[in-house]
Order: sequence, then structure tokens, then C-alpha cells
Amino acid sequence: MTALEDLAARALDAAKQAGADSADVVAVSGDSLSIEVLNGALEHAERAEGTDLGLRVLVGAKQAVISSSDRRDAAITAMAERAVAMAAVAPDDPYCGLAQADQLATSWDAAALDLADSTEADPAALQDVALAAEAAAASVTGVSKVHSAGAGWSGTDIWLATSNGFSAGYRRTGWSTSAVAISGEGLSMERDYCGESRAYRSDLPGADEIGLLAGERAVVRAGSRQPPTGTYPVVFDERISSSLIGHLIAAINGSMIARGSSWLKDAMGTAVLPDGMDLVEDPTRPRISGSRPFDGEGLPVARRNLVQNGVLQGWTLDLATGRQLGMPSTGNASRGTSAPPAPSTGNLELTQGDVTPDDLVRDMGTGLLVTSMIGSTINPTTGDYSRGASGFWVENGAISHPVNECTIAGNLRDMLRRIIPANDARTHLSRVVPSLLIEGMTVAGS
Repeated sequence: MTALEDLAARALDAAKQAGADSADVVAVSGDSLSIEVLNGALEHAERAEGTDLGLRVLVGAKQAVISSSDRRDAAITAMAERAVAMAAVAPDDPYCGLAQADQLATSWDAAALDLADSTEADPAALQDVALAAEAAAASVTGVSKVHSAGAGWSGTDIWLATSNGFSAGYRRTGWSTSAVAISGEGLSMERDYCGESRAYRSDLPGADEIGLLAGERAVVRAGSRQPPTGTYPVVFDERISSSLIGHLIAAINGSMIARGSSWLKDAMGTAVLPDGMDLVEDPTRPRISGSRPFDGEGLPVARRNLVQNGVLQGWTLDLATGRQLGMPSTGNASRGTSAPPAPSTGNLELTQGDVTPDDLVRDMGTGLLVTSMIGSTINPTTGDYSRGASGFWVENGAISHPVNECTIAGNLRDMLRRIIPANDARTHLSRVVPSLLIEGMTVAGS
């Protein structure tokens, strides 16, 4: 029995002794190391280790969740007693509860997901990576300063156990390298970045490549100015296009649908994307951050079409939202240590197009290529969309100059139905979404 498995079992026993009708527990042990450098020297180094325990108890139609990092038997007993006392005074929730035994996952292959790299994290090696990224960014002509460069590693072990017989866990790791560069001086400074992360260190691009790209991105932003105000086509660069799909995912989340507060609450079975376009969720992709062998309630996970041929196929549900809507869970429960399960999605893939990003820019004529966004004003009930943006102005199908301090606006229902995809999605990402062109958006600038 692993340490986390033993910890989870002790918490379940304590909950039963305290009077809980049923319970589940998630135990998480994490270890991370991050290095930041500045001007060729170590700026910051941080190592974090810890184990957290989240216990959910159910008493009748009431539930309560309590978390702790104290693994002593006495502390776990006190934790369970407090959780049961909290549940006793909580309001009734007719939809809470564990899965039925026949709903629980009974077979999976965590090893096939290949989420854990056995490579040891070495602080000196990470510092060398960060220094190399900084040096590469600084070597780009026109870079006035490298704002930051860093490298990091994390390892996380997760164990989920329920009082009705489920008990399993898995491990995941992550490696990252990043750099932020600045061009110009004073009020004319512009910044941009490059950051990459992978489950395996061997899959990461080289630090030089990351640093150079950060520097080059910052330099081409020199001389940015506001674009004209008007209605123009907008290309969302692949770096940020997944945010559009993120708004769609938020709108079909079971919690939003159950509350009746989503702009897509009546859209089941209707077109939400262009004809021929699919949006697929696949939690079984190897070496991808959004993969997992089972969901946060111990239910099996599987590939499924959220949108097929442009038509919305279903909601994202956990057990509670499924019961509220009279539908089965879709195996999308996510669970932390301090809150009950809630629906969420992991890996997503949008159908790619047949054209390149350059083709999209050429075909748009005059408009805006967005490479970064700040702020967000999204009305969850109407889908009205407004975000600050920066990028490049396009004239006659060619990039003219960099732009900043502008706002793009529209309505998500209309925007998503008009997207035209390129073919440049990066398949190593959890969200595989290409650059997207949308005609007729409102651009507010000068």
C-alpha cells in the first residue's frame, strides 16, 4: 500500500467512525522546483513539497468538505469529526452523493497515458536552461532587456478513494521553460514571451529556441500604435485562439446549464460551430497534461464528441449536475482537496482547416491579427464578448505594423458560427486549436 493509499484509507475509516453515511477522499502529494534568472545570475529559486488531504462526507442529503495537510491519526480523526458536524448543519442537496458501484471505473491503464517522467529534477540543470533561454532572448537585435527567464519541474501524485469501494491513483510530471523579452525604452517599450511545457523533459524544445522566439516576438512589436475603429475581420493567432473555444466549453458546463445561466442553455442539438467542424474531448492522449485514467468521482473517462458537424452533442457533467438535469455523468468530474467535485474538461481538439495562417491573413484583406489579449468582459447569459487586444494591423492581405491598446467585441454565438480555421494547431497541447478567422468584428482603437 502506498503512503497516499494508506492516508486515504485512514481518512475514510475516520469518516465512518465519526458518523458519515458515505465519504470520499482525495490525497495529493506534490513536489516542485522553479528557477528564475536575471542578468545572467540566479534571481529566485523555490522548492515546494507537501501533501494535502480533502475529505468529503455525506450525511443524508447533506455534504461537507474539509481539507488538511496534517497526516497524524489524531488530526485525521478530528478532521472527520469536524466534517460530519459541518454536514449536519449544511442545507440539503438532493443531487449530491457518490457514484453507484456499477458506475465506477473498473479498468484503466494509467501507464499507457505516460504522464510521469522519471528524470530527476536538478536545480543546477534547470538554472542552466533558464540562463540559456535568457541569453538567447538577449542576443536578438532590438531587445533592450530580458524581463525574466525561468525553468521548472513539478511532480504530483494523486489518490482517490470512496467508501463504496473505489481506490486508485496515478502520477503526473511537468517540465517548463519560459522567457519574457522587452524591446524599446520608456513609454515605447513592448514585451512578448515564449513559454513551453511538457510532461517529459525530453519533449521540451531547446532553451535557445524558446529564448530566441521570445526576443523576436518582442522586437516585431516595436512601434505599436492603436488601430482604427470600425468593423473588420479578425484573425486569432494560434497562441490565443483556444480562448474562444474555452468560452464555448464554459457555456456547456453542467453547472452553468443547471443554473440556467448559460448563453447556450437551449442549444443542445443545434449548430454552434460551422458545418463540418468537430470539437472532440479525449482524456486518453499519452503525455498530455489534460489526460487522466478516471475522473474525480472514480468514473471511467472516454473520448467523445462535444460538437459534431457543427452541432452541439451534449453538456459537460459530473454526477451532481447530471442528476439535476436528469442525465448521466459524462465522466467529467474534477476534484480538488477543498471543494466537492465539479464538471470540467481536459484535452480538446478542434477540426483544423486546409489553409495556412498566412492564407488567412491574405484573405482577410484589411483587419486585425491578434496575438495577445488582456482583460475579459464576457456576459455568460448573452454571450456578449469584449476583450483588450494587441497584435498586427493587416492592409491588403499583408501585415503592415504592430498595434496595441484596442478592444475587439462581438457575440460569441455569432462569432463561433463564423470561424474559419487554419492548419497550424500544435498537437502537443492539451487544447489543439488552430488560428481562427472571424469576419465582421468590432474593433475599437483610435
